[in-house]
Amino acid sequence: MSNYAIQVEGLGKEYIIGGAEQRHDSFREMLTGALTSPLRKLRKLGGTASEEERFWALKDVSFNVEQGEVLGIIGRNGAGKSTLLKVLSRITSPTEGRVVTRGRVASLLEVGTGFHPELTGRENIFLNGAILGMSQRDIDRRFDEIVQFAGIERFVDTPVKRYSSGMHVRLAFSVAAHLDPEVLIIDEVLAVGDAEFQQRCLGRMRETASGGRTVLFVSHNLSVLQQLCPRSILMDRGELVTQGTTSSVIALYRPPPDVREETPHFENKDFVIRGLEITCDQNEGRTFGKNDAIAISFAVTATRRLDNLHLGYALYSASDRPLWWSFFGDCTGRIGLDEGTTVLRTVIPAYLLNDGEYIVEIIGAYHRGRWVMPPEHRDCFASFCIRGGAMGNVLVSNTNRPGFMFPLFPWTIELSACD
Repeated sequence: MSNYAIQVEGLGKEYIIGGAEQRHDSFREMLTGALTSPLRKLRKLGGTASEEERFWALKDVSFNVEQGEVLGIIGRNGAGKSTLLKVLSRITSPTEGRVVTRGRVASLLEVGTGFHPELTGRENIFLNGAILGMSQRDIDRRFDEIVQFAGIERFVDTPVKRYSSGMHVRLAFSVAAHLDPEVLIIDEVLAVGDAEFQQRCLGRMRETASGGRTVLFVSHNLSVLQQLCPRSILMDRGELVTQGTTSSVIALYRPPPDVREETPHFENKDFVIRGLEITCDQNEGRTFGKNDAIAISFAVTATRRLDNLHLGYALYSASDRPLWWSFFGDCTGRIGLDEGTTVLRTVIPAYLLNDGEYIVEIIGAYHRGRWVMPPEHRDCFASFCIRGGAMGNVLVSNTNRPGFMFPLFPWTIELSACD
């Protein structure tokens, strides 16, 4: 008998774009549509469907997942990752091909997925447990652990419509992970939580896998994927490009820095970044000394007021190790941009970075929501070099010190009391 937890064979999913009424692929979609837009069908009774455009979100995707395996799914926005997870979660049905899953599947694809906003956290825990096929006794047994992990003890009897998006995702993950699913499917929603909660989630997913259960994990954070997932698949334009060790898949998805062309511009429907500049008052070009303060600046033109947009940059070494993130709201406390053009500027202080090459990548996300310019995506980035660093310090005889940093810390010399 096969030891596969998931088998995907020739999977395809086609959508119809345009004015034609789309059918519901599942009872959940039908119920959601009836509750949110009860008059939608009535509005269409008197009209005719507009021309249809057909779009294949998935095409001929095949792979297997072993029982107890943690599989990463990598790909750019629009690659088909979320559609694939919806099919695997049985939220939507495939147009062609087939999926075989063995055991109970719990999924967390969107913030608040499966929650009824008018019900309390307590009621939603029991509702989701029942949907997963759990008995009331089993849910009772895990209830305190679920609430404690989510950190919502004070709000467990509050309707979830009053929860913040962070509370939503903490409770949703806790429910999905603690009700003993054989297969756990997690999308990028963990980016909503804070760093401490994300680490707890990653730890819980490791525990789930070590217990013989299967985890599928989508994230734009490639460093986390490399830590958590021994094997990954790469998606692009609805097709499976390759599968293998996560390191080899990441190498194909994101070529080394020396073969990339810089992309100092970015554009979407909400804003445009017109240029990313890395400059220094003392030096021209992109090569700086250890005693140079390096300015990072870019102009953002917003097509409308964006009240909850975070923009900043991530700094990487030449080997693509992340060094830090910095957002313009970190010190100002301000979130969002006014309509029109704004210039954002920050400075990397002198005597901070060691000798080497570095990559600056613009990153952005909506507050407590989705990434719009995810880290390690390279939608808008540029590079620069530091020459000298600790190697240029006469006190170390031109022997380079390890590490990416070369900060100058203040020291004092004090005489011993016994002298």
